[in-house]
Amino acid sequence: MTGLLQQAKRVQEKIEEIQDELAALRIEGQAGGGMVTAVVNGQQELINVKIDPKLITEDVEMVEDLVVAAVRQAMEKSREESQQKMNAVTGGMMSGLNLPGL
Repeated sequence: MTGLLQQAKRVQEKIEEIQDELAALRIEGQAGGGMVTAVVNGQQELINVKIDPKLITEDVEMVEDLVVAAVRQAMEKSREESQQKMNAVTGGMMSGLNLPGL
């Protein structure tokens, strides 16, 4: 029983380390051939959006669509990266939980 508790504590410590890594991670998504770039961290928090100034003269709805597409791409990449890191620690036990920040 003691061994099991120690193992659980090590897993918890590793999860906390990974959460810190995910907070520092920067993942980029792009749309419009790179004219819109969104950056999120590994906890699916939007960090930055960059829009090429040439787009400002374009149709506002198109620019909005490109921003949404770039953010979605970055978020999906972030979710995949987070899941891989957590699965490496938990052996996939948490893969179906879909917890925020994991």
